[in-house]
Amino acid sequence: MKNENLNMNLSNWIEEQQARGKRAFSLRQIDKDFPSISDIAIKRSLTRLSRKNKVVSIHKGYYLVIPPQYAAKGILPPAIFIDGLMKFLERPYYVGLASAAAFHGAAHQQPQEFFVFTTFPTLRSTTKKGIKINYISKKILPPHLIQDVKTESGYLKVSSPSLTAVDLIQFEKRVGGMNRVATILNELAETIEPDSFPRLVAEMPTAGIQRLGYLLDSLEYTALADQLFDVCLEKKCDFFRIPLKSSVSIKGYSSDNRWKVIVNMDIEIDE
Repeated sequence: MKNENLNMNLSNWIEEQQARGKRAFSLRQIDKDFPSISDIAIKRSLTRLSRKNKVVSIHKGYYLVIPPQYAAKGILPPAIFIDGLMKFLERPYYVGLASAAAFHGAAHQQPQEFFVFTTFPTLRSTTKKGIKINYISKKILPPHLIQDVKTESGYLKVSSPSLTAVDLIQFEKRVGGMNRVATILNELAETIEPDSFPRLVAEMPTAGIQRLGYLLDSLEYTALADQLFDVCLEKKCDFFRIPLKSSVSIKGYSSDNRWKVIVNMDIEIDE
């Protein structure tokens, strides 16, 4: 009888959180509101509610509340809960790569994984109910190249189009290779703002800037490439010969372009 009462009380508590517009809660919150109930009893009750698709554990000690419209999937879209989860983990972050590109309208193919950049130590990837969240660690996140994007649950930190472009190039293996990057960039370039170039050149690896410039030229975004090149000249960037694709041989390939990129692969995009 005591367990039934706990199940009912906890279920009511969760519905109350949902009524307040909250999409998640921590075990710490439950412990605070149910001080006389043991941790084991609470976890058993949460397991029962999880089986009913009322809640789901997305990280140790952190649960999502599943509203009726998402009950069939048993989980919320990552865009709804990532900001709250990262605050719970006390981690800086931004959504990046193909996930960020989709927010900027470059959704030629919907990404199968959700990419989140954060600082060290590295977080393990999470797979729940068919959704995979990949965490990528950086020493420093560039605050001036991160934007707040409005979602149905609040705001989400997302890499700007220019930062997204350089990250895609730097982590091209994560999204399926350089041709996949070029396909995304072909749409993403329309949203890149040249005003961001001084920050981009100052804060991102020069090799990434060179490859971005070369791809912009290849995709016939010549005016944008010219503006990026002008900033590189102004900042006195040192261009060294670098391969377009670092994992492929450079022997016999030319770098006869203004970006000094060794063109050791053909760029093909999906139309």
